[in-house]
Amino acid sequence: QAQVAESGGGSVQAGGSLRLSCAASGRIFSGSAVSWYRQAPGQQRDMVASITDGGNTNYAASVKGRFTISRDNAINMVYLLMNSLKPEDTAVYYCAVDYVVNVEGAVRKFWGQGTQVTVSS
Repeated sequence: QAQVAESGGGSVQAGGSLRLSCAASGRIFSGSAVSWYRQAPGQQRDMVASITDGGNTNYAASVKGRFTISRDNAINMVYLLMNSLKPEDTAVYYCAVDYVVNVEGAVRKFWGQGTQVTVSS
């Protein structure tokens, strides 16, 4: 059973908006930081945005001011609202949960299967 699952991808024209959702099992979600990554064909997987359990956020320079990451701890969900989308935002978007596995702080990253976002010009 998948512990992390993304949804909400699709095709949109440049300037449009999409909201991605990430659902995680409660066992790994509580207390964990969660990040969105993206990977375009032939490119490495890059971090787009992250949010701590307490709500502190961080964004890649390329999306700052356009994307907003948020979380609802009551229902184990993280969202990525993407506005003013550009063709270069086209990629598979992945959600990753950083689960702390022991008292020493070792982290295991749980990945979802990814969701495709395509932005046409």
